[in-house]
Amino acid sequence: MDLFEYQGKQFFSKYGLPVSSGEITFTVEEAVEAAERLGLPVMVKAQVHTGGRGKAGGVKFAATIDDVREHASNIFGLNIKDHVVKRIWIEKASDIAEEYYASFTLDRSAKKHLGMLSAEGGVEIETVAEENPDAIAKIWIDPTKGLDLETATQWVSSANLPEKAVEGATEILLDLYKSYVEGDADLVEINPLILTSEGKVHVLDAKVTLDGNSTFRHPEYVEFDQTQTRDERETAAHDRGLQYVGLDGTVGVIANGAGLAMATVDVVNQVGGSAANFLDIGGGANAEVMAGALEVINNDPEVKSIFINIFGGITRGEEVANGIIEALQNVEIEAPIVIRLDGTNADEGRTILEPHLSEALQMAPTMLDAAEQAVDLARKESN
Repeated sequence: MDLFEYQGKQFFSKYGLPVSSGEITFTVEEAVEAAERLGLPVMVKAQVHTGGRGKAGGVKFAATIDDVREHASNIFGLNIKDHVVKRIWIEKASDIAEEYYASFTLDRSAKKHLGMLSAEGGVEIETVAEENPDAIAKIWIDPTKGLDLETATQWVSSANLPEKAVEGATEILLDLYKSYVEGDADLVEINPLILTSEGKVHVLDAKVTLDGNSTFRHPEYVEFDQTQTRDERETAAHDRGLQYVGLDGTVGVIANGAGLAMATVDVVNQVGGSAANFLDIGGGANAEVMAGALEVINNDPEVKSIFINIFGGITRGEEVANGIIEALQNVEIEAPIVIRLDGTNADEGRTILEPHLSEALQMAPTMLDAAEQAVDLARKESN
């Protein structure tokens, strides 16, 4: 769940991080009124779920109200990497002396939290890593122990931040780590973290990705979820509680379990095809869930075949088979379907499916066979 910058700053402020005053606006007049309330000068900042706003003309300094009006007029409707600007954050301008970078995320291979800190902020961290990797100070934090003051201080020192920024940066890093852990975030990033001309360390930007599965602990995250950028397919899947990511291929993918869904996308590519989506129906493959999944995929005009890849564990094969048949009775599917069914009671499931097989509904014994079959059908349907 990616947050807009202003939402990230709202999130940070809950944990005591120093952020600039600002207001979110949806029209040019609202932007002007917000600037008048905040007091000039201000920054006029496009709010989109992508980077590169500054280079695209989406971040502007405004010294006068006329500047605010002009910049807001130009930024609203601006297309930044296929994200159209519909909201603008008006923020009190800061006096910047130096810019740094700070973030926390999960290093899955190390099974620890990864902190990155650099005295070279204000540019993409990938650029810093490529051109001057020694400029990034990294630490790996045991989740059971957390980040203490001594470790944070040593970390700031190893990043070569100036002495006047050490105390403020250390306090911010401790609060940033707290927000990362207690807020159930996948990523918290400040770029830039600034030192003002008055010697204060301050959060100037906020990039936050929250774990969508943590909403039962954070009911307030529902508000963030409502502003997520989704295409029509992703919105339909989300409304049905399905884990879906739209891709650009022609083979629709349905699988039970995120790992199997990713493997299915990979094997489709491996045999020369391209997946139209990632769709994980989870542990349930009953008729309602299967019908919802098929409806979502069926609404994608680029889908030329559908690959249903199910490995039964707790979900039994006969339940899956009955769910597929019932779903097909309720949803008119245009693309041919290939099913691979394995795992618990797979034989029973395949027996149930047998009488219903046709050119429109086919079955394959292995994942590789099914992928090849689905890709071949997609090619034929495309010609």
